[in-house]
Amino acid sequence: MIVDFEKTGGLVPAIVQHATTLQVLMLGYMNQEALEKTKAEGKVTFFSRSKNRLWTKGEESKNYLLVDEIQVDCDNDTLLIKAFPQGPTCHTGSTSCFKEETPKGFLYELEKVIEGRIAEGSENSYTSKLFNRGVNKVAQKVGEEAVELVIESKDDNIDLFSNEAADLLYHFLILLKTKDLKLQDIEQMLVDRHK
Repeated sequence: MIVDFEKTGGLVPAIVQHATTLQVLMLGYMNQEALEKTKAEGKVTFFSRSKNRLWTKGEESKNYLLVDEIQVDCDNDTLLIKAFPQGPTCHTGSTSCFKEETPKGFLYELEKVIEGRIAEGSENSYTSKLFNRGVNKVAQKVGEEAVELVIESKDDNIDLFSNEAADLLYHFLILLKTKDLKLQDIEQMLVDRHK
């Protein structure tokens, strides 16, 4: 990765994005030293213009941004860092410094939670127990939830309909896991069909 720090006077903008939901979390600036420290430690470190020193996000709050991936733009003068936040990103307590609290992309986060529960194999986990019963039981549950959603769609209670839709999506994600597929695979299928 080649970053042209000279073009921008030694500092380049670094946009931080949630690695799972892709929500923009914050913008900071990095010099060469901040980038090297970020790569070495796996925690996003900026050059603070107000403090005139390196500053690791979360050094006081412990709300670190753990690096998943670093990309440089086509002009080599802006960074995109995909990270996993370890708490609120903004000092105000918001998820994003842009005050955007959004569930967009949450299905990907839920998919990771489901994978974690299955990997842990806890007997107290509904997700794990259902998954371990096999694809037929999971498929049956998806069918039941789909029927319940159809029934609720005939009525005017939007809360019940929304709850059944959420149940269907949740169980659908478990079914995908039984087939070793990810939500991204299904999205790609839809993208391919759209072309």
